Amino acid sequence: MFHVRTIALIVGTLLVSPQAFAADWPQWNGPSRDGHSGDKGLLKTWPKDGPKLAWTFRETGFGYGSPAVVGDTLYIMGSEEPVKGEKEFVIAIGINDGKERWRTPLAEGTGNYNNSYGNGPRATPTVDGDALYVLGARGDLARLERKSGKQVWTTNLVKDLGGAIPTWGYSESVLIDGEKLICTPGGKKGALAALNKKDGSVHWRSKEFTDGAQYSSVIAVEVGGVRQYIQQVQKAVVGIRATDGKLLWRENAIPSNVAVIPTPIFHDNQVFVTSGYGAGCALIQLSPDGKEGTSSKLVYANKMMVNHHGGVVRVGDYIYGYSDKGGWMCLDYKKMDKDTEDPVWKENKKLGKGSILFADGNLYCYAEGKGALSMIEASPKGWNEKDRLELPEKTEPKNRTSGGAIRTHPVIANGKLYLRDQEFISCYNVKR
Repeated sequence: MFHVRTIALIVGTLLVSPQAFAADWPQWNGPSRDGHSGDKGLLKTWPKDGPKLAWTFRETGFGYGSPAVVGDTLYIMGSEEPVKGEKEFVIAIGINDGKERWRTPLAEGTGNYNNSYGNGPRATPTVDGDALYVLGARGDLARLERKSGKQVWTTNLVKDLGGAIPTWGYSESVLIDGEKLICTPGGKKGALAALNKKDGSVHWRSKEFTDGAQYSSVIAVEVGGVRQYIQQVQKAVVGIRATDGKLLWRENAIPSNVAVIPTPIFHDNQVFVTSGYGAGCALIQLSPDGKEGTSSKLVYANKMMVNHHGGVVRVGDYIYGYSDKGGWMCLDYKKMDKDTEDPVWKENKKLGKGSILFADGNLYCYAEGKGALSMIEASPKGWNEKDRLELPEKTEPKNRTSGGAIRTHPVIANGKLYLRDQEFISCYNVKR
């Protein structure tokens, strides 16, 4: 006969276990926009044939945006036409059965973008309560009802906000901060815009910050009680005050001649940024500066981490990611004050270039070429690969442009791993 305490422990475990996996992914780069999943209790090693494939959805359309996952529903964007990325849409998929729940077309914005690497939406939907916010590659921004997909309002970053489509299309995933929606139209009217999330009306524009839009997504931080938005563009990294759009600071740290894609990393009043095309990386120290102000100081700028598009994650005192100069790396990012500083470790033979995610002590590195994903230990001790899987289905060559690759970042939410290659999105069970 069970002891009363034993029964109580079993019941307690049953009650707590479902909550252990209740970690939504409501926006780009996770709950805190830092590439960290909140999931715990994930498999530390996989079965011989890999984690169980729950389902594959084959009508996601063409594009590079990763999914947002909240509750039992996944939200993702695609386009019907692979060459020009036309007829963009948003879909909702049930995560338990992989079935489509609704599909809503976006308005067709004016203007062109053309990319030999593939067209279609690049952004991740942003979930906020009962609302879903999406941004298409031509600047079509919309608020939808999460349950039905019904459009509440729409605007366009070019036609209505005076922005200009970047060469390869708008790629930013919009940020919801309180009652404001923050996005980067770019241009003379103010590169950054704060909109009323309920109706899309303009709250403010950053009149002192008028650079062109790039491909990075904005983050919200606080320094000395001053809330601000940090964004990286082609020539600079900036901090914009949340209340009124005032430019607080600007550092022309790692200017790029081509494009800036990775999202900034913020921790302990420091900003780590990186960019590809030879730009490199930089660390910026922020400090309170009088009433409602912030000052900045460039700590270093070098070529140690040259991250093209896969992003980097911070785990403790270390930055992990893929560098075009040296492959996958672990960096003690606070000590990289010289170009001669060696990385803690690097690995350039076992897995090709790709994107990265952190969850429950491990890094998930997703190669853009073969569609292989490696699970490695998040440790400064070296590349310790625990397991690897490859996508069961990939886009046919006829639907992939000559330079096309897998640019969508992996997502782990509520015990499930999601991997996309254009119209295919596969869901794996990875909880213990």
